[in-house]
Amino acid sequence: MTMHFPFDNSYAALPETFFARVAPTPVSAPRLVKLNQALAVQLGLDPDWLASPEGLEVLAGVRVPEGAASIAMAYAGHQFGNFVPQLGDGRAILLGEVVDRGGIRRDIQLKGSGRTPFSRMGDGRAALGPVLREYIISEAMAALGIPTTRSLAAVLTGDRVVREEPLPGAVLTRIASSHIRVGTFQFFAARGDSASVRALADHVIARHYPAAAQAEFPYLALLEGVIARQAELIASWMMIGFIHGVMNTDNCSIAGETIDYGPCAFMDVFDPKTVYSSIDQFGRYAYGNQPPIGLWNLTRLAECLVPLLAEDADKGVEIAQNALGGYAERFNAAYLAKLAAKLGLFTSQPDDPQLSQDFLAAMAKGRADFTLTFRRLSDAAADPDDLSEVRRLFEDPAAFDEWAPRWRARIAAEPQDGVTRQAAMRAINPVYIPRNHQVEAVIRAGVDQGDFGPFEQLLTVLANPFRELEEFARYAEPPQPHEEVRQTFCGT
Repeated sequence: MTMHFPFDNSYAALPETFFARVAPTPVSAPRLVKLNQALAVQLGLDPDWLASPEGLEVLAGVRVPEGAASIAMAYAGHQFGNFVPQLGDGRAILLGEVVDRGGIRRDIQLKGSGRTPFSRMGDGRAALGPVLREYIISEAMAALGIPTTRSLAAVLTGDRVVREEPLPGAVLTRIASSHIRVGTFQFFAARGDSASVRALADHVIARHYPAAAQAEFPYLALLEGVIARQAELIASWMMIGFIHGVMNTDNCSIAGETIDYGPCAFMDVFDPKTVYSSIDQFGRYAYGNQPPIGLWNLTRLAECLVPLLAEDADKGVEIAQNALGGYAERFNAAYLAKLAAKLGLFTSQPDDPQLSQDFLAAMAKGRADFTLTFRRLSDAAADPDDLSEVRRLFEDPAAFDEWAPRWRARIAAEPQDGVTRQAAMRAINPVYIPRNHQVEAVIRAGVDQGDFGPFEQLLTVLANPFRELEEFARYAEPPQPHEEVRQTFCGT
């Protein structure tokens, strides 16, 4: 049985300078680790066929389906502030695009599928550990309601890849609204190719921001749209303690999705200076730096679009600066509204931002676990006189003890009853996140022992992050000192 992929490839219709046509490199012995059956159905694909030997060959890059684009996309990027004029898909191949059951266009990409013209001395392959990590965290982010790329499948290749040591190779099938990045615009802008910048902007407007086409100034509306989505996205990251770890411009999606899960991690103890990435030696992408880095990346996009904003360069810069000036207001509005909701505040009072910030300051001073503190506060919302379960999470509860009476007084002024407030808070304050020590344990079981039972169990838990179940109690707990994972790695 042969399956027809309903490809409708728009990016591959752009000029040849946008990509390189390349086929995946075959692997020796593909074996399916995980297939996301629900996502396959959403994409209009047959999960039974994808799990068949023939489907597995497609997911592993052994067979290219009819109608595939099979391209590696070109892009540039600022990596830790340093501009690299040519990066591109060095280990990923875009099979093509499909329109899912909701009418949304989706890329289907194989990550770890072999060398491309953009590999830059790399082997074009992926090790199993990073594939498992991206599958876990991207699917957890989707369950948490954060815009993200998705994982359709993880496949063992039967081949070894060499990093610091030989490791089992794997391929991840990644799904995205698109793989267009700030760095894609930079690739053409750096070459002075204004025609390609315009063609790319027109493509992005048609694909992601169709309302901009009807605006008086479509390219300004495009820039404002990307700014708005990035502000909302990063505010959402901050609400779950997520640290991307490598917010380079080539990892900044024009569609407003979280993309490229390399050394990413979720914070345990709350500290705005938290860094896990082994390559972020100076904390450029620390948790608390993510909002300003978002603006920095958007400024790089604006620089690319200046020639489209006005014929006069100075006027174009002025227009871009005015648009970028709206980022802080958009981010702060989203951030404060989400933070207030996490505290059970559904009306607005002038002192709410200070109340929220003082709670975070108390958490930092008391070294409280970020996720569990908000969750236990949610549990206490029905009976706010008893905050003992929240208080015990603080090594030093003095600052929390000063804050708690203010919170009680504030929620007493809310119109909701306690039970309603508790339900609303539990619906946005997760009990389960992909904690670093648990993810690492799952990876070790898969890589070292070929045991994917822990991987399946963790995915089951993370699929319902807001529903607390007694049998999953250990997944809610922060790490013991000997379990702490202090560094995460990119995997390339």
